Amino acid sequence: MFSRSTNNNNAKTAAPAPAARRAEAPAPHAAAPARAPQRVASVLAADLVFEGTVHGEGELMVDGAIKGDINVGRLIIGEHAHIEGTIRCGAVEVRGRVVGNVEAQQVKLYETAYVEGDITHGQLSIDVGAYFQGRCQQFRAPAQPTAAVAAAHAPVVQPNFASDAYPASDAPAAQVIELDATHRQ
Repeated sequence: MFSRSTNNNNAKTAAPAPAARRAEAPAPHAAAPARAPQRVASVLAADLVFEGTVHGEGELMVDGAIKGDINVGRLIIGEHAHIEGTIRCGAVEVRGRVVGNVEAQQVKLYETAYVEGDITHGQLSIDVGAYFQGRCQQFRAPAQPTAAVAAAHAPVVQPNFASDAYPASDAPAAQVIELDATHRQ
């Protein structure tokens, strides 16, 4: 294994001892840095049909058909996929057919997408060639009422003119006008 010469002056350079090699590598019992477990997307293959509700926090890739509601973290709908039901996700990519409402923070309709239903979104992207029939509405944070709107919805107080100064028959006629934010007179 090691070659030594009998003469100490002519010592050959030997390969490092196995103990020295072990010292360079980390000890097997040393703690490795903690990593978050990598999630793998669940897949519904093209030849599968699922009826029912699907829910979870992970990612779902659909190439088959689902008849029911879907509530997952991220949904990828393949070109040949067909979904009938309500979709509620963090992010949705549509390449196939969806018949039902979509509710997601991020919605992307690719050119092969076909969507019949309303889309409620934070961000919406529609490629040229995608079909979308329905309404789209962006998520909005509830607005704080302004002073004018609050005043318009405040209760109307009618003064009581019938007193000792004015008998009921001589009281001026009061006309109440209610303001509605949607109608103007």
